Amino acid sequence: MHKKTAILGFGNPVRSDDGVGCYVVEQLKKHFDPMPEWLSVLDMGTSAFETLFQLQGHERIIFVDAVVNSNDADGNVFLLPAAEVMRAVQDDPMVFLHSLKWDQALSYAQKILGDAFPKDVSAYLIAVSDIRLEVGLSEIIKNAGDRTVQLILDFLEHERS
Repeated sequence: MHKKTAILGFGNPVRSDDGVGCYVVEQLKKHFDPMPEWLSVLDMGTSAFETLFQLQGHERIIFVDAVVNSNDADGNVFLLPAAEVMRAVQDDPMVFLHSLKWDQALSYAQKILGDAFPKDVSAYLIAVSDIRLEVGLSEIIKNAGDRTVQLILDFLEHERS
């Protein structure tokens, strides 16, 4: 039995490798066609604030985003468990909604959902260094995105067995 899960991809697809979170959710949407009722796969790239309202009723949130200046090689994928994710939450009242990142989104989601906010939260972060104004992912980041898709699919499959 699956938990009601929301997978949120963050990024800007016109900033080169920063768009990897959007790429991952695009691939997951192709994999889950039709989308099962226990799963929501949401592109947070351009409408993050409005999308937060769609989290109501979910038991789990999984974020996917690029991380810049991590001092790790491009393409390294990190899984942060809930305790680490929640430690990174940013509560910044001056945040610009078009640049909302997952840590800020969590803060807003907690306020919007209150007690209904899921306790099961994790983040897949992919190390990138190229965020130039350019459409498309580099090959190494596309491969890291594909690995992240498989990690998420394996996790969801393992839960079912």
